[in-house]
Amino acid sequence: MRHRNVADLMTPTAVAVQRGTPFKEIARLLDEYGITAVPVVDEANRPIGVVSEADLMRRHTVKDGPSSAEAMMSSPVVVARPSWTAVEAARVMERHRVKRLPVVDAHGQLIGVLSRSDLLQLFLRRDRSIQEEIVEDVVTRILRLSPASLHIDVTEGRVTLSGVLPRKSLAPIFLRLCEDVDGVVEVVDRLTYEDAPRAGEHGTV
Repeated sequence: MRHRNVADLMTPTAVAVQRGTPFKEIARLLDEYGITAVPVVDEANRPIGVVSEADLMRRHTVKDGPSSAEAMMSSPVVVARPSWTAVEAARVMERHRVKRLPVVDAHGQLIGVLSRSDLLQLFLRRDRSIQEEIVEDVVTRILRLSPASLHIDVTEGRVTLSGVLPRKSLAPIFLRLCEDVDGVVEVVDRLTYEDAPRAGEHGTV
């Protein structure tokens, strides 16, 4: 079971500007590429800040001093690594209250940008793909169970598990593995168990 990481989800070869890029050029780039923000990089292509539409509007309203990227950018910049999981990136966005993260390589150089909309791709996976991953990876390969005894239904990312597990102790593991599959938004447990007491049976004292 392989989770897609930042490298899989980011927009590569990101549009970037230099410290001295003027207001109008930044506005043109945002409009041309249909983006809401652009990283500012130094001479070594390392991100030093981000200029967003909000920064442009603020500068246009105030009109005080030079309108270069360096004067308008938000800094210091929060960056992501290509090896991060989507969950790690989402937590960093939430913690720092940002909508996008420049992605840098081992040398700190810009290689892409990850936005909230990129992360949403995980939840746009087709239900069929989610179901196949649960059956093939979780049920068959990891838990080594027979898919014939279980039913996995996926609707709009909502996974409903039914059928019979050999042991009740497997249920928490099964549910957790399903929850970790990319694109799953909820897991509903309707499982039964071979080792569960039958009606009318009581354990010995």
